[in-house]
Amino acid sequence: MDRIISVVGHTALDYIVDVEKIAGKNESSPVIDYEEYPGGGAANIAVAIAKLGGKSQLISPVGTDFSSSGYEKLLKEACVDLSRLYIIEALKLSTAFIFTDRDDNQTTYFYWGASSKFKELEPEPADFVHLATADCVYNAKIAQIAGFVSFDPGQDLVTYSKDKLETILSHTDILFANRHEIKRVSEMTGKSFSELRAMIDVIVITYDAEGSIIYTGNEEWEIPVVSVKAVDPTGAGDAYRAGFLLAYTRGYSLPTCGKIGSTVASFAVQSRGCQTSLPTWEEMKSRYEASFGKLETEN
Repeated sequence: MDRIISVVGHTALDYIVDVEKIAGKNESSPVIDYEEYPGGGAANIAVAIAKLGGKSQLISPVGTDFSSSGYEKLLKEACVDLSRLYIIEALKLSTAFIFTDRDDNQTTYFYWGASSKFKELEPEPADFVHLATADCVYNAKIAQIAGFVSFDPGQDLVTYSKDKLETILSHTDILFANRHEIKRVSEMTGKSFSELRAMIDVIVITYDAEGSIIYTGNEEWEIPVVSVKAVDPTGAGDAYRAGFLLAYTRGYSLPTCGKIGSTVASFAVQSRGCQTSLPTWEEMKSRYEASFGKLETEN
């Protein structure tokens, strides 16, 4: 019986806009094309877990346009549990505007919208939570009352106070970070990587195209990426975390959790949009076995 994985963080719309060039101050630039996609780190992870056949619950503030945007329907069709959403009457959904030019220069604007109310909300206890990019005040509150905590500070780390970061880390069972974020966590807390390792059961560091490394106790495992023709890297990290966490709750070994995460991520990069081409468990298993050999049976 799968544990429910409660995912805390943003539910957002992503506008991906192709432009001739990134416009400077007081300039304009022609738009070549644009697309709207469902996004937000927490929603991406919740949808990926559900698509893999796991049980996911989304804990997120959403705006007045949640239903009219079609996002509510999409999440219901994906079988994500929406019972812990906060409907914020006065604001719209969080929205990311991502502009990319012909030379692959990129600039992003993020409207926090409903997510800006996170810090005013009071969480309820949860059995197994994954704290995606979100507000540090809310994350610190829920970390203290959750049974098991997985934490990914992501790009919102720059908004964290030292106090809230330390509170969350003291309750964290699994920490996900890229090479830049783990360095910043060390700088903010004054703790070396070895001190963080002693404090947190499992640390997963991602290295983009170079794969990831999983650290636990005195052991570490290097996990390669699954090579595919990548169209859009956006959402690969969310897909990795979804695969890793579902495998973890199903009792797979840590190296296998990493390989499953890597396999799920390989699907996400094959098309534009974070939720566009996520795999079922069977699709993941087939590609996993082509890359890594037979998938062990879950414990």
